Amino acid sequence: MHEYPGQKRILVAVDSIIFGFDGHHIKLLLVERSLKPENGKWTLMGGFVNPNETPEDAASRVLEERTGLRDVYIEQFRVFGRPDRDPVERTISIAYFALIDIQQYEQQISEENNPEWFMLNDMPQMVFDHADMVREALRQLRYKAALHPILFQLLPDKFTIPQLQALYEGVYQTKFDDRNFSRKLLSTGLLVKLAEKDKLSSKKGAFYYRLDQSNYEQKFGSFLNLVPNPDKFF
Repeated sequence: MHEYPGQKRILVAVDSIIFGFDGHHIKLLLVERSLKPENGKWTLMGGFVNPNETPEDAASRVLEERTGLRDVYIEQFRVFGRPDRDPVERTISIAYFALIDIQQYEQQISEENNPEWFMLNDMPQMVFDHADMVREALRQLRYKAALHPILFQLLPDKFTIPQLQALYEGVYQTKFDDRNFSRKLLSTGLLVKLAEKDKLSSKKGAFYYRLDQSNYEQKFGSFLNLVPNPDKFF
């Protein structure tokens, strides 16, 4: 590798922002930092890229080392490179995010670094620029959720409209009008109504639905009206 006069070393790191849905709320997974400075404070799942691995491999490795989570689909969304973002040494971080079903992965989570799920409206103070990373990841998640039915992947095969509404309200941190949300959702033609009801949430009960995979491609465009302007949530 060629070195140039005055050139200083720049480290490459990866950080993963893991959002989770527990059936009622969207949460953020954080761990306790074990390195100085600011050891003991809350942090994202971060670490350095080794010479023999890709950033994607590094992100998956670090996520498993910090939390025990394996086989999580993470998506790269931005590079954070402000010169003063790390007080120890110049570090550029490649950031990834994911949205997972907490119940599906809860058995994998280890206790080594004290991982903990936090509500989005009650997050602790984080090290360095990690709060900025979370805000940008949430922005990316909201855009993606407005353009693609990715949130359906977090629901069981059969679900109720209130369950789906709770998921969207968690991602967008707002309250949608019940009737308007239901009307827009049903107008997409993406749902098939089932005969059975969920009687646990109310005496009247709510009908179960499932995603209509057969018409998914043809009716995909109709989904875009569900959250027509994600910008207003920033």
